[in-house]
Amino acid sequence: MRNTKLFTASLVALTLTLGGCVSNLSGDSYSRDEARKVQTVRLGTIEMLRPVKIEGTKTPIGAGAGAVVGGVGGSAIGGGRGSVVAAVIGAVAGGLLGSMTEEGLTRTQGVEITVREDDGTLRAYVQQVQENEIFRVGERVRIMTVDGTSRVAH
Repeated sequence: MRNTKLFTASLVALTLTLGGCVSNLSGDSYSRDEARKVQTVRLGTIEMLRPVKIEGTKTPIGAGAGAVVGGVGGSAIGGGRGSVVAAVIGAVAGGLLGSMTEEGLTRTQGVEITVREDDGTLRAYVQQVQENEIFRVGERVRIMTVDGTSRVAH
């Protein structure tokens, strides 16, 4: 009974930890460091749009949290040496599963926006898709760049 409660608590901690890894890569999301900085603004026309997938984060947090949960869960199996072996196997499997879970939870749908800028250059920008934002080929857009990070906006 005690091991079940510990396993459940560990699983909840893993879920909360991985939820904190989610970042927003949309065009209207700014990091704290980017706020209040001067941006370069260029104008252009959308030439092409293409849906893309933005892979999720792959930090040690997912693997570490999964290893802890797997180790705790594995140690509840058997007794003596069997418990130690099960804990090691559980930790390895939990680490792999935690890493895959983190990547899957933080993966997002994106859009590649190819823009013909007013100076004639053709550039592509990738950003997260937002529910209420629809880009269209032929539409005029702004490209804002700060510290090497660019975003496309209406």
